[in-house]
Amino acid sequence: MPDLSASRHVDAPAALVYDLVSDLPRMGEWSPECERVTWRGGATGPAVGARFVGWNRSGAVRWCTWGEVVEAERGRRFAFEVTVGPVRVARWGYVLEPDGPDACTVTEEWTNRRPRAVGWASDLVLGDREATNAAGIAATLDALARAAESVATA
Repeated sequence: MPDLSASRHVDAPAALVYDLVSDLPRMGEWSPECERVTWRGGATGPAVGARFVGWNRSGAVRWCTWGEVVEAERGRRFAFEVTVGPVRVARWGYVLEPDGPDACTVTEEWTNRRPRAVGWASDLVLGDREATNAAGIAATLDALARAAESVATA
């Protein structure tokens, strides 16, 4: 069960929203903390087992994460697990529910996977991750909705 989740109605088809959110190299366009993502290990797109590197920033602090796609069902679910070095730190997921042929509700979920000591240390350096991620989820969903609705009406 996720530690955080929020939902947003989007006036765009679920498949279109999925295509945007699962295009991880574009994540920096929606997320206030992620600067960029690149596929690695031969991956070229969102498939279960595809691996990637993410570059993140919070204030003056920058860090890399390594991730692997664990769910990829177009128009329905997309999720990935994230590590920092060998330590699992989070699972991020998106659930899409159609609200008709041209609209959907997208839910973004964050599950804290950090061991207690790692969580304490990262909160000390980066601030309260739960509060930061709650604000980040809201901002990401708003940016994603704007992008999807712009494409859908074009």
